[in-house]
Amino acid sequence: MELDWLLAPPLPDAVPRQRLLYRRLREAILSGRLPPGTRLPASRSLAASLGIARNTVLFAYEQLAAEGCLDAGRQGTCVARLPVRTAVLFGDAAAFGPRQLSARAADMLGSLPAREAEALPFSLGVHDYGAFPFRAWRACLERAWREVNWRQLGYARDGGDPALREALAGHLTSVRGLPVDAGQVVVTSGAQAALDLCARLLADQGETVWVENPGYIAARAAFGLAGLRVYDVAVDAEGLAPTERDWHEHRPRLVMATPSHQYPTGRVMSLARRLDLIARAQQAGAWIVEDDYDSEFRRGGPAPPALFGLRPDAPVVYLGTFSKTLYPGLRLGYAVLPRHVAADFARAAAMATRAGQGVEQRALADFILRGHYAAHLRRMRARYATRQEALRTALVAAFGERVELSGGEAGLHLVLWLPDAVPDVEAARRAAALGLGVRALSGFARPPLACNGLVLGYGNLEESTVAEAVGRLVAAVDGWRTGLAVG
Repeated sequence: MELDWLLAPPLPDAVPRQRLLYRRLREAILSGRLPPGTRLPASRSLAASLGIARNTVLFAYEQLAAEGCLDAGRQGTCVARLPVRTAVLFGDAAAFGPRQLSARAADMLGSLPAREAEALPFSLGVHDYGAFPFRAWRACLERAWREVNWRQLGYARDGGDPALREALAGHLTSVRGLPVDAGQVVVTSGAQAALDLCARLLADQGETVWVENPGYIAARAAFGLAGLRVYDVAVDAEGLAPTERDWHEHRPRLVMATPSHQYPTGRVMSLARRLDLIARAQQAGAWIVEDDYDSEFRRGGPAPPALFGLRPDAPVVYLGTFSKTLYPGLRLGYAVLPRHVAADFARAAAMATRAGQGVEQRALADFILRGHYAAHLRRMRARYATRQEALRTALVAAFGERVELSGGEAGLHLVLWLPDAVPDVEAARRAAALGLGVRALSGFARPPLACNGLVLGYGNLEESTVAEAVGRLVAAVDGWRTGLAVG
């Protein structure tokens, strides 16, 4: 049998001959070029014809025999009769067409913006990494590693490390006034993982979830990929604003809300709206998923009360994360649940995710208990307030007193509202060409809602660079700035 083609050019660089021979034999078998029952030459004969060492052939034959592609016996080495038509499954991809993601995944990807390769002026979700308390955090990590045992190196316990759950319960009770104990806290791999768990554990496929419009695009993705029917509810000056028609014709199983600092408009939900949402959710048999987004960086007084805990029987799951308060690569967040469902949620979450990061969880508990976390939040709250004030001053100086801004009550971004004559998508495109990371507000909205503005992150914007960055922003919207709406 002529098998010279097995090592015919082109030969990939840095690929050992034994691996190359194995791969080409395997491809020939799976594609049907070497049909079942084909007797292959003896290892010595094939090695001589190809001009290679016999051990090279033996390696390929033995590996393929171990995978079931070859039968090696007294009568020689033959191509095995595989239980399926490998020529169809592996060799004729056109028979099935190109493989695609599911329709839900494709729809989700179509709505997600491209990620920026680097943090630019006005980029969203980027905070001041240079102010991170490296020394204190490193000391906590070192202590955690010195005290590590098999529990920290294995999968996390149901609900997360007990020390971290206890520390979080204490922090939330003292800082946010939540009546919560450690058993109600479930540690997750960030806020997105918590959303995914809520979508899968609190609702069944096909049930309806309400999301804010405009709103957090990644939340839509989590709910859509879980098979829920996503329904958009408009946001007004007081936050999520469902109508009577929404409640009657699109009854929800889940309601997603960011009441402390609505993303992306920055609106804060009024107390009356909070109480009404809880009462209506109870009547509808719905869960409220409360993302307490940016409450840590509140301006002008304490943060408004969370939905969780406003009423003792409120059907609310409270979500938090350390992505902006510490750093996103930590991949730790948490969910706080009512007592009657917390233990079951923790067990189900453990089966669904098999979380780890035991050392980091123990270090974070230490970091919180030693007061480093609260001190860091105080420092960053003051720093971000100064940056926002510098940005506001520069925007007013550039666009005039008529400029309309929103979102300043908390968080790390502002919304610069634009008149209809200034398409925000075009302005954002022009800003990107000038090296700015602004986002078009309309990109967070779903039809038929129309909104027009630019979302400006300032977490990584040094005061000394604000004026120059705003100058580039002016250039991006130049020609329309005199038409900005009255604030």
